[in-house]
Amino acid sequence: MKLEVATLTTALLPTAVLIGLGWALRSRFRFTEVFWRDLERLAYFVLLPALFVSGLARADFTGLQVGRMALVLALSSVAAAALVWLLRRWIAPGDGPAFTSVFQGGIRFNNYIGLVVATALLGADGLALAALSNAVLVPLVNITSTLTLARHGQGQAGWSRVPREVLSNPLVLACAAGMAVHLVGATATGEAAVRAPVLGELLAGLGELVLILGGAALPIGLLCVGAGLRRPKGTRETARLIGWSMAFRFLAVPALATGVALALGLSGPAAVVAVLFQSIPTASSAYVLARRLGGDAPLMAAIIAVQTFAGAVTIPLWLLVGQAL
Repeated sequence: MKLEVATLTTALLPTAVLIGLGWALRSRFRFTEVFWRDLERLAYFVLLPALFVSGLARADFTGLQVGRMALVLALSSVAAAALVWLLRRWIAPGDGPAFTSVFQGGIRFNNYIGLVVATALLGADGLALAALSNAVLVPLVNITSTLTLARHGQGQAGWSRVPREVLSNPLVLACAAGMAVHLVGATATGEAAVRAPVLGELLAGLGELVLILGGAALPIGLLCVGAGLRRPKGTRETARLIGWSMAFRFLAVPALATGVALALGLSGPAAVVAVLFQSIPTASSAYVLARRLGGDAPLMAAIIAVQTFAGAVTIPLWLLVGQAL
């Protein structure tokens, strides 16, 4: 597999343009904050879950090394979380909320960017592998992030909230639903239901509805990412903490994924998408979680903004590393 410069440009340019358009619509054309907040809720609670369900339900994983890929993603994510925790005393000594934002900045990933780039690069295989990446990583990063906020946040999140936060997350639920539909559809019962005269037509119609909703997730999601960008403000300490988050997100985590992929013999499209998802900027939804569970929300917003811009440089570099595996 070889990724040409033109292929990378085709994959990354629409992503950058949509993010830039979202920023312009908010800052120059004065689309209101209420509009963007509601649009982001629509994307997060309806459109992106629909994309996960349709992507996983329809995915063809034949010959894509999905077992090894899932293991690479899981091991590198857990190892990265442990690494950030081990370095806590150097990252933000005595400032638990700031540490939680650095943690989220280092561990979480932007679903929209990953899905768009993977699909643009690899077509149907890219979408299938991106859906699998989300199914593996979304529960893991939500569990580790919520645990970190429960331990180091400003006392707003007790341990009892961890299961509730994870199990009520729409992306976690969508991943579970999509995998369930995929597995049931591969059985004799599932195939018979699809061929049944009335039931089959109903299922086909529901599947098309979910597919249409999912198709709107990526452009709307990227517009919301751009609209959420703010000029970073703060002190030298803020810059230092942003630097820590970028060191994890753009160096340590993708390096761990690359090392585990080499150790397990993962290669081809699966290796490219695994490295991609472990190297893209942090999730814009990390700000919402920081605000809800006692993290440092202003620092989180700054981390998201800086990482989103920096990703334009780092993503192509790590894609080249992934294709070399």
